[in-house]
Amino acid sequence: MTAPRTATSNRTTKETAISLALDLDGTAGVVRVSTGLPFFDHMLDQIGRHGGFDLTIDATGDLQVDGHHTVEDVGIALGEAFRSALGDKAGIRRFASGLYPLDEALIEVAVDVSGRPYVAYDVPFGEVLPLGDPPFNPEMAEHFWQSFATSAGITLHVTRKAGTNTHHVVEATFKGVARCLRDAVRVEGTGVPSTKGTL
Repeated sequence: MTAPRTATSNRTTKETAISLALDLDGTAGVVRVSTGLPFFDHMLDQIGRHGGFDLTIDATGDLQVDGHHTVEDVGIALGEAFRSALGDKAGIRRFASGLYPLDEALIEVAVDVSGRPYVAYDVPFGEVLPLGDPPFNPEMAEHFWQSFATSAGITLHVTRKAGTNTHHVVEATFKGVARCLRDAVRVEGTGVPSTKGTL
């Protein structure tokens, strides 16, 4: 019997309060998210549904300032839970990559669940258009992935190959990373996939 790959994360600062639960082997991506930023909620929903993870996030933050602290701290909390849920990473595939389209947008993603945090993010926008109300700044997508990957201990490369619609580009990024995380954490063996014997 395999131990459940689940974790919780609670983060409280002077700027945010976050409660999060993650199940990497969930029931096909059951998601309940509330951050006060509707577009960000929509993106977090992509992580659960396309990652196949059950995910619950309740977050409040100083949105009267802007969404920066909320987005950053949700990324940190989700990364912490992801790393904890993986345990010693025995048997996982570790690597995953692919190209992910959404209409005219095309995003390339590569993931290594390496234990070494590194992010190469090349997703330029033309005109940056705030999304949703209260507004989500699309430039915060990069900061979210930086925060997540650092806390999760993963190497992440994301590159925009094509795309003019801001919504499409950001959404393709979240869907693509989610699909790669799903593939990378899939259990297909028993040993830790590293010559070092640990990740």
